[in-house]
Amino acid sequence: MIKVLVVEDDTQLVRALKINLQARKFEVETASDGGNALRVAASRKPDVILLDLGLPDMDGIDVIKRVRESSSVPILVLSARHTSEEKILALDAGADDYVTKPFSMDELLARLRAAVRRREIPAPADAVSVVTTDEFTVDLIAKKVRRGDRSVRLTPTEWHLLEILISNPGRLISQRQLLLDVWGPTYSEHTNYLRVYMAQLRRKLEADPSHPRYLITEPGMGYRFEG
Repeated sequence: MIKVLVVEDDTQLVRALKINLQARKFEVETASDGGNALRVAASRKPDVILLDLGLPDMDGIDVIKRVRESSSVPILVLSARHTSEEKILALDAGADDYVTKPFSMDELLARLRAAVRRREIPAPADAVSVVTTDEFTVDLIAKKVRRGDRSVRLTPTEWHLLEILISNPGRLISQRQLLLDVWGPTYSEHTNYLRVYMAQLRRKLEADPSHPRYLITEPGMGYRFEG
């Protein structure tokens, strides 16, 4: 059973989420503030987190950063903050998706299922299992990245994006295709998501992120991996 941690201080919304999630056979844990959310996330190891940003004790952005210090669990933000700047801030901190309140329960559940699928999809049996460059090594089967002698922690969305590019060396993948494959049809025009996540990947993997050697942008078109 998939375990969902709902971090929200609106008791009515928590109740609605819990009813809808349990009706679809999800196991639900709840926390009404950031401190409790971090404790539950550490002890209960949820498969996905639904996180409100406006918590009574700390900003949700700080919760995301703290979770990302030790976990790659998918994090879906639920927030009344609707500006592009707020969304990019949350994504840059390590969130995997951003849902603006008020939202459709069906859409939220679809995004939650997509986040879980992204984490669980195995690599094809006939795919190249390890890709090595001068800067980093990607193990597509173990879903691990190393740079020199250290492990590089990626969020599930960062991994999915990197996996698509690495699995298609030299091939230009259009912005629209990446958005459809990683985030789904709702996000097919949200090219700012790609800019944020590619910047994050370059900071983690490239020797000179401002002049990338491996994760290449074709302006207005898409991205490609050059091995």
